[in-house]
Amino acid sequence: MSLVERLRRALETGHATDTVLLTGDHIDGDLVFDGDFRQAGVLVPVTDRADPGVILTRRNDTMRNHAGQVAFPGGRMDPGDADVVAAALREAEEEIALPRSAVTVVGAADEYRTISGYRVTPVIGVVPPDLTFTPNAGEVADVFEVPLGFLLDSGNHLESVIEWQGHNRHLYEILWGNQRIWGATAAMIVNLSRRLRWSG
Repeated sequence: MSLVERLRRALETGHATDTVLLTGDHIDGDLVFDGDFRQAGVLVPVTDRADPGVILTRRNDTMRNHAGQVAFPGGRMDPGDADVVAAALREAEEEIALPRSAVTVVGAADEYRTISGYRVTPVIGVVPPDLTFTPNAGEVADVFEVPLGFLLDSGNHLESVIEWQGHNRHLYEILWGNQRIWGATAAMIVNLSRRLRWSG
């Protein structure tokens, strides 16, 4: 069975009925943002190799929002985007020069609402191994790959609490080498782990 077929089957099978999925950033049990959410799409590029990996980016330290954070390539929907899948593919091409034609879209995963007011849909796509990425110097400081099995292993999902504007913000983080994956990106990975029930 191909990687695309395995991922598609896992995504369609769904999670167990007792599995709790994360819906958004919370402070003391309540959603942080309480307003009109804007739609966004991020690409989860899974490399088609014997030991699949996931391509992630680290944002520039000079970015106005989420500076220095690890993220999936992607961003908000533009008026010209047909849907969140199109937005994710366009943004990935703009951020790391990942050609849309190189992505086999598997499907959309569970939406996540962020502290910055976005409803983010992760779009799972399979890409050829060993592609050459060119980071957009204005947005992306680094592009790297983490084994899919490592990301989806719940033993690597660390729960933490930080103080935010006088309240406790509960979040997940995943540590890979010198990279700290946290916040919305880590939460979406946790959801993927619970949704896919990946066995490698």
